[in-house]
Amino acid sequence: MKLFILLGSINAFIAVALGAFGAHGLEGKISERMVEVWKTGVLYHIFHALGLLFIAFLVDKFPNATSFTWAGWIMFIGILFFSGSLYALSTTGIKFFGPITPLGGLAFLIAWVLVAVGALRYL
Repeated sequence: MKLFILLGSINAFIAVALGAFGAHGLEGKISERMVEVWKTGVLYHIFHALGLLFIAFLVDKFPNATSFTWAGWIMFIGILFFSGSLYALSTTGIKFFGPITPLGGLAFLIAWVLVAVGALRYL
């Protein structure tokens, strides 16, 4: 539980900081389209940081439910791949990062399915 609370709170902090940076530090430095890409990264980052906090409490309440633990790790990977690739794409313009984004989205989907599986089994 402690690990996912730390990961969730650190990621929430980072998402808020990157949101502020995007709003103030990137304005006029990258195109409006890339600012929107940045904002999408921040939006999914904050939602899934909160998801990690939610998972922390599930892991604490149901310590034997491995689906919740897996969901947390996969959600964290999703943040790195989805939001991380959008941050990199928007600031560098390197198209290589574009195909990484859907892998992060897939990780988010898998993580939420694992939360649902855990709910069906343990709640």
